[in-house]
Amino acid sequence: MGPVEIREVDTLVDAVFAALANPARRELLRRLRDGGAQPVRELAAGFSMSRPSVSEHLKALKDAGLVSEEKSGRHRYYRLEAAPLMGIRDWLTPYEDFWRGRLTSLRSVLEDMDTEDTDTEDTDTEDTDMEETDD
Repeated sequence: MGPVEIREVDTLVDAVFAALANPARRELLRRLRDGGAQPVRELAAGFSMSRPSVSEHLKALKDAGLVSEEKSGRHRYYRLEAAPLMGIRDWLTPYEDFWRGRLTSLRSVLEDMDTEDTDTEDTDTEDTDMEETDD
């Protein structure tokens, strides 16, 4: 097998996965999704970490393209940029299709087994009925 070619799209997907790997960053994204653009001060409220730590997480999210930053006076407002998540969806879709196919196959096998069990029960009932008539 030859060398694996890393495409630019793969690099972007890797950056998004790396950014999403941290629970604090996922929480920051949730807050931006639910509350719209916000300054670091508001985003840091409720976290047990310092504002500089929150800023570092925001920088990682910004580097992955998941947030944008806009200056307004003395404040920097951060906004969710959901477009990079489409790359994750595109990457996950073939796996979703794979598992849907597997689950469909499993359902068919289970339905076949259920049908076989029902047929066996019907045969057992007929055999019992015949034994009772022989008396």
